Amino acid sequence: MSQSMRSTTGFYGANATYIAEIYEQYLRNPSSVDAEWKQYFNDIGDNDSVITKDFGARSWGNGTSKVVGIADKSAAKAPVNSGGKDHTEALDAVRAHMLIRAYRVRGHLLANLDPLGLAHNNSHPELDPARYGFSEDCYDREIQLDGWLGYQVATLRQIITILQQTYCSSLAIEYSHIQNLTQKEWLEEKLEGSLSKPKLTKEEKGRVLQKLVEAVGFEEFLHKKFPGAKRFSMEGAEPVLPAMEALVESAAALGVKEVVLGMPHRGRLNVLTAFMGKSYDAMLSEFQGNLATPDWINSSGDVKYHLGFSSDKVFNGNEVHLSLNANPSHLEAVNPVVVGRVRAKQDQFKDTERKTVMGLLLHGDAAFCGQGVVSETIAMAGLEGYKTGGTVHIIVNNQVGFTTKPKEGHSSPYPTDVAKQVQAPIFHVNGDDAEAVVHAARIAAEFRQEFQNDVVIDVWCYRKHGHNEGDEPRWTQPKMYAKIDARQTPREVYAERVISEGILTEDKIEKMKDDFYNRLDKAYTNSNSYKPEKADMLEGKWTGLEQVLGGEKPKMSTGVDAKKLKDIGMKLSGLPAGVKLHKGVERVLSNRRKMIETGDGFDWAMGEALAFGSLLAEGYPVRLSGQDVIRGTFSHRHSGLTDQDSEEIYFPLNHLAEKQAKYEAVNSHLSEFAVLGFEYGYSLTEPKALTVWEAQFGDFANGAQVMFDQFICSAEVKWLRMSGLVVLLPHGYEGQGPEHSSARLERFLQMCAEDNMIVANCTTPANYFHILRRQLARNYRKPLIMMAPKSLLRHKLAQSKLEDFVEGTSFRRVLPETEKLVSDNKVKKLLICSGKVYYDLLEARKEREIKDIALIRLEQFYPFPHTSLLEEVKKYPKAEVVWCQEEPENMGGWTFCDRRIEAVLNEANVASKRPTVIARKLAAATAAGYMRVHQREQQDIIDKALS
Repeated sequence: MSQSMRSTTGFYGANATYIAEIYEQYLRNPSSVDAEWKQYFNDIGDNDSVITKDFGARSWGNGTSKVVGIADKSAAKAPVNSGGKDHTEALDAVRAHMLIRAYRVRGHLLANLDPLGLAHNNSHPELDPARYGFSEDCYDREIQLDGWLGYQVATLRQIITILQQTYCSSLAIEYSHIQNLTQKEWLEEKLEGSLSKPKLTKEEKGRVLQKLVEAVGFEEFLHKKFPGAKRFSMEGAEPVLPAMEALVESAAALGVKEVVLGMPHRGRLNVLTAFMGKSYDAMLSEFQGNLATPDWINSSGDVKYHLGFSSDKVFNGNEVHLSLNANPSHLEAVNPVVVGRVRAKQDQFKDTERKTVMGLLLHGDAAFCGQGVVSETIAMAGLEGYKTGGTVHIIVNNQVGFTTKPKEGHSSPYPTDVAKQVQAPIFHVNGDDAEAVVHAARIAAEFRQEFQNDVVIDVWCYRKHGHNEGDEPRWTQPKMYAKIDARQTPREVYAERVISEGILTEDKIEKMKDDFYNRLDKAYTNSNSYKPEKADMLEGKWTGLEQVLGGEKPKMSTGVDAKKLKDIGMKLSGLPAGVKLHKGVERVLSNRRKMIETGDGFDWAMGEALAFGSLLAEGYPVRLSGQDVIRGTFSHRHSGLTDQDSEEIYFPLNHLAEKQAKYEAVNSHLSEFAVLGFEYGYSLTEPKALTVWEAQFGDFANGAQVMFDQFICSAEVKWLRMSGLVVLLPHGYEGQGPEHSSARLERFLQMCAEDNMIVANCTTPANYFHILRRQLARNYRKPLIMMAPKSLLRHKLAQSKLEDFVEGTSFRRVLPETEKLVSDNKVKKLLICSGKVYYDLLEARKEREIKDIALIRLEQFYPFPHTSLLEEVKKYPKAEVVWCQEEPENMGGWTFCDRRIEAVLNEANVASKRPTVIARKLAAATAAGYMRVHQREQQDIIDKALS
């Protein structure tokens, strides 16, 4: 019953809610309410006293009453006494109201959720009618409901039956944490209107059984053919499969065109085949050790329960593209990747309502409450720069995490409380009731499409085997596994149900099972000769791009016509009409205008803005996100201009031309793991956009280390998934201590192999401009890990000229000596360095008037620029070659560059055969915390280098 149908001037209007709240407060602590209300509720408890007629504008028996609204609580301060039949009717109505409210809030605690019967509660004090003053002789007395629960009048016995069927059956819900009244009433109508029972046709019941036949049958077949093989089976949770079918079918009917999925390893093989449509021939071929990709594809591969897949599938006449993301064993790490991919697809569809593409995430119970990235990802649900219209979460609740019991894994009754932060409704459902799981899935799809918010379906089930098929769970869960060993499969449980309902006969069901087994047997025979014909890569938006591995890439021009650059620059530096800016920001724009007018003094922010602007003008979208990126942590970017009166933000990059791509800059919530994962997912889906994530300080990137290790550095060779993501990591030793100095360059370099990514440390705005543009100019995509500057953002020497950006110019992997020295063959020492230390050395060398020490900069570490460095080294045949870095010797670029520079020296045939190193001493912490120590160490590096 909608709120509009509950008279706001009647007893079930505002008055009843207000009185109910006071009454609940009284039950918790009688002394906490007004003395007159306390006396009144004491009287109610005695059942002999009188009750007010002043609750609302309705008649009770022969009495009348006046309106007391929620806004006029003072008028309801003290009740007016009356008696007789009026008293009984009103009293019963108040009590019934309280009982209904209690069931809506607490009913899930008595629900029949656990198929093993290990965690069932039989009672709860707040759901006891006696708590509200009802005695047994009240059960058959009629009570006025005014439309609540769909009744005008019902007996207490009927009310309790309805409430128990609705909120305490095999499907329950937590929704009292939702603040949106419309959403709460929508959920109440869905559940109370159906008594939480689905209405499936005979055909739909047959489809549910067919999916269970496939799910159970495939697991049994694998167990028989490949005994002991790890497969992380779905056994015990098979009803999740028909639920997924029902979910997507319902969503498709409401406009969803694509679904992006992420899930852990448990049940993945069944999802790949029975849901996604991967052929059983291919799956069984992989079980026999054959490759999942053609021989000609360069891939190291991954275990079969990590692999992704995509397909087009028709659900009740509606075609939906399904995409299951590949993922590592790191549970829940795939979540933000999926959400980022959904956002990118929605942007491709120009779907601002976010109803055409939906994210579907499967979780384990222990991981959902235990892994922090779950909370980080869910927190994005309502954030403008990250929202996707709601993700549907299905928790495969095995009631155990490897060997950890639920009471050891989460502090609350359920593993789902983390979802309450975004007010997502949480359905708890008994996994042995396949129809209840399907019903929950359908409601979840409808809710998501209606309200664009996350939804959680917590499927209580069990895990037939241990953590994997070779693990023995009875060592630690003997009681649980005694129950599991005695259970029928979900297929048999549901088969008995449809037989008893006369839907199918036992013979028909046996034929369904035999037919599916024969299908698998045929696939097993075919799998011996099965060979994949194509790789699932470089399709759709990636068509026309290539996989490129190995070899030093040729230089390519990434410069832009000078006239276009000036036009972009003037629009970026102009004062927007009608926007009142801070004086400091006006000075920033004035300085940028001067750069364009003079063609000189281009700083880092201007170089970046020109790169972004020129790409936008060419039709490439740019997305930048991270903590405080709009202004920039170091107040350098000012990508968005804040009006000092309205606080509205004006983005000059979105006002360059009538026809241009979209620029999106997003200040993220305080997360590294999830936000980086989101942007990585975005880059997987949109190769024709520049996607950038910036860490507040490079040091903080290790909060997202899983994304670097398991996805960014290895996805191309493991899963054939490319990314052009740009990662900006502020790096440099400036005395800010061990947590604000190092982006851990050495860790990224250690991961470099097989041409998997680019690692750079640019020292000029122009080189930064070119490396950004190169990301989209190439016919392939590689992640770019960029050691970004801090003090160099405003360094007077770290500037470029307009001529460094124009057509014919390009990114330079190695920057040569820029000053006039003695002749090259008289140079005694060649310092090779990277990043900020170059300018420290340059200024000190000039101050000391040194002419026989050369400085060259390594701008790109990986792929290592062997050829470019060789050209420079050959210029100094007699020089001692030294690698100089700010970082401690066991960090930074030294250990990566050492042997590679040695190879260059040997090929160059110069006097120096092996580089030496100047660096901070070996250290456990990245940097000193005391400024005096930092300065001494920095000076020592400069003195040694220039000695």
